[in-house]
Amino acid sequence: MAKFSELGLSAELLQAVHQMGFEEATPIQTETIPVSLAGRDVLGQAQTGTGKTAAFGIPIVEKMDLDSGNVQALILTPTRELAIQVAEELNRVGQSKKVRALPIYGGQEIDRQIRSLKKHPQIIVATPGRMQDHMRRRTIRLQNLSMVVLDEADEMLQMGFVEEIEAILSECPSERQTLLFSATMPPRIRNLASKFMIDPVEIKIKAKEVTMPSIEQYYIELAPKQKFDSLCNLLDIQSPELAIIFGRTKKRVDEITEGLTKRGYSAEGIHGDLSQARRDTVIRRFKEGTIDIMVATDVAARGLDISGVTHVYNFDIPQDSESYVHRIGRTGRAGKEGMAITFASFREMDHLRMIEQQTKRKMNRLSVPTIHEVVEGQQRLAVQRLLEIAEKEEEITSYIESAEALLESNDSVTLLSAALKLLTREPDKTPVQISDDHYSMRRGGGGGRRGGGGDRRGGGDRSFGGKPRNDRNRFSYNEGSFSEGSSSGDRRSSSSNRSRSEGGDKGGYRGGSSKGGSSKGGFKGSSKGGGKFSGGGKRGGSDRGKVKSR
Repeated sequence: MAKFSELGLSAELLQAVHQMGFEEATPIQTETIPVSLAGRDVLGQAQTGTGKTAAFGIPIVEKMDLDSGNVQALILTPTRELAIQVAEELNRVGQSKKVRALPIYGGQEIDRQIRSLKKHPQIIVATPGRMQDHMRRRTIRLQNLSMVVLDEADEMLQMGFVEEIEAILSECPSERQTLLFSATMPPRIRNLASKFMIDPVEIKIKAKEVTMPSIEQYYIELAPKQKFDSLCNLLDIQSPELAIIFGRTKKRVDEITEGLTKRGYSAEGIHGDLSQARRDTVIRRFKEGTIDIMVATDVAARGLDISGVTHVYNFDIPQDSESYVHRIGRTGRAGKEGMAITFASFREMDHLRMIEQQTKRKMNRLSVPTIHEVVEGQQRLAVQRLLEIAEKEEEITSYIESAEALLESNDSVTLLSAALKLLTREPDKTPVQISDDHYSMRRGGGGGRRGGGGDRRGGGDRSFGGKPRNDRNRFSYNEGSFSEGSSSGDRRSSSSNRSRSEGGDKGGYRGGSSKGGSSKGGFKGSSKGGGKFSGGGKRGGSDRGKVKSR
């Protein structure tokens, strides 16, 4: 990888980049930054987590006219969460140059945004629907725009934003620089590029990089009724530091979250029916480690950039390879290792195989986790906890006298066994009701006509504007609760689609972020001093890395 000092940046911006802890540029940054600084249009294929925000953000900040009080750059994103995160990163990059980026999105009071616009930010990061609202009100003027970025363009098109994007681009000055980034390059993306871009430089990350080799990918074939207990068993065995669980519908997310809470896990859910304030709170608590598990729909989790996510669980199989790549991209970020496990029923195995073919990455097969494995995993975690606290002599000094007294009349092995039992919790089998996910294997795409207010089209998590989808093999689900488009803000929706697949049998269960030894094909630890011991479930509390009582 190239160093940022080799990419033609000013000394001021180099200092800002180094202060952010960046030394070497990622492949997408290495290829994008020089051509962007040269003023060329860019058509980039890059998955989330590859550093593409900095790839377009650094050139934007570098090229801003600090003497102008006009909006000079516009970045369009599919979701409010991504808009907020992109703006935050650009503000960090531009801090030394006093370049400001303002996020504009649905779900926030427009009057508040208008007041912020009066402070003259140079960069606007917006969702398409809310951007059009401001254009109609003439609270954002584009005549001085010099750069436009379409971030996660495939997602914006899948969510039904194509008309809004074309309308916005049509109002932008013809003399501008346009950068488009997408995880995939279907014909619709290329059509958009040919219509609104001039001789773009194409930058493509290799397929093996797109599918993120730092992420161990597994699947478990199981009956739908086994899913929830198997999920709990995996959480107990692997003890992820931070985990995201994906459900197909809002109802599904609510049920999984409620079930995990009943069984003592520290979990909260996000989906489109939650207020923006509530979603922000859940995301903040997850980032801080106050909760260990976040349950989410695809749309609600879109654009989340949270470091430290060690595991992704696809409780419901993703609708296509693009969704799969976006989901598992929540872990294994910035070169760190991660694990993704997908649950699939017998009827879904062909669809899983299709995902493998399109991502060019085979998922290894895991067997359904057993209670015996759970107990072993929790016992290993108890051993980890004892070893960790034993290393902190200052914390156990007050217990030494009592320990010596116990050893005078009891066998040390017996006492240790009793201590391990106290630290080990038996699997919680509190009854939990998860609705059946009924679907038919009808071929077809999503859709949905315009409906609702603001930025929304009726249906499920995504919509293709009612147009048929010919560039992908899909199956259409018939679940009445599928809709993800019932709250205000920038969302699109449609009926979701799935199908089936298979894979080999390799590997085993492991914990999330072991820095101690490892056991290949078996269990790996999730704590820094774990050695070969690991497993165990982490429930409740925000004291990650500390000993937790059961």
